[in-house]
Amino acid sequence: MTTLILLFFAYAVVIFIAGVILSHSADQIAEITGFGRLLIGSILLAGATSLPELTVDVTAVQLGHTDLAAGDLMGSCLMNLLILAILDLTTYSRGKMLSREAAAHALSATLSIAMIAIVSLGILAKDKIPALEFGGLVLPTWLVVMVYVFGVRVVFIDQRIAVAAAPTTSEQPVNVPFWVPIAKFAAATVALILVGPRLAETAGKLAEVSGLGNTFVGTTLVALTTSLPELVSSLVAIRMKAFDLAIGNVFGSNAFNMLLFVVLDFMFPGSVYMNISQTHVITSLAVIIATSAAVMGQLYRVERRSPFIEPDAWLVVLVSLAALGIVYKAG
Repeated sequence: MTTLILLFFAYAVVIFIAGVILSHSADQIAEITGFGRLLIGSILLAGATSLPELTVDVTAVQLGHTDLAAGDLMGSCLMNLLILAILDLTTYSRGKMLSREAAAHALSATLSIAMIAIVSLGILAKDKIPALEFGGLVLPTWLVVMVYVFGVRVVFIDQRIAVAAAPTTSEQPVNVPFWVPIAKFAAATVALILVGPRLAETAGKLAEVSGLGNTFVGTTLVALTTSLPELVSSLVAIRMKAFDLAIGNVFGSNAFNMLLFVVLDFMFPGSVYMNISQTHVITSLAVIIATSAAVMGQLYRVERRSPFIEPDAWLVVLVSLAALGIVYKAG
């Protein structure tokens, strides 16, 4: 047991370091390319920081732990929102993350809500809808793909307009060759890919030894660790005052997590939803509520004066903790 815990934390440290590198290099890529931090955070950084979920869950499905995989994806979404809310309450962002200044992120947040809702319907209606399969994927998975492609296109067009209309700033340009941040980003991404399967194996053994069950462990232990890249990347981005990068990373990662059900469904014989416990819908509904609260905070026009009166951030925290408690009782 002690050896497993030490291995678990060793792998977590590697992911932590990779997250720091990803955040710095993503910020440089955003400045050099001119695409903007919101777009880079929502797509490029979000995709990279979600790679632990991909490697962990592919390994979990191969080992027959579909509940562990689903719990990791749903739980990681919840952890990402919890991270965002806690950072908003405890750092010097002073309400800038969940405020009208970040209202453009409502697009990526809405995209993640739609995708999570589709996956939840696939889990709930698995016995009531015909298992229509095409190209190795069932109907809910195809809907997830179409919604993601449409949503990313909308975000891309919106950001192109926003960047073109934005006034020029006096910030110093990045004086490094473009290949340098690309190489760093790629190296950190490879590190996540290599560590992910080992993390999944260790988490599976911890689930067996602890007796807590795959559902709860997948939603908490594995999800928390695979969310470390989001935590580190968001924290570093906030310290750089790159709030667009931090929020885009969280909402984009949640959407990308749902996109990973495409890989799981393709690898699993038949419909992967048939082997996922409906307990995970509790987590997905909590993610939808918490994301909605975050969007409300972005669009809320009244200036907030105290970190202790942050209804959106506190609601995200309370919903996340309540969902974890319910999953523990149910799982």
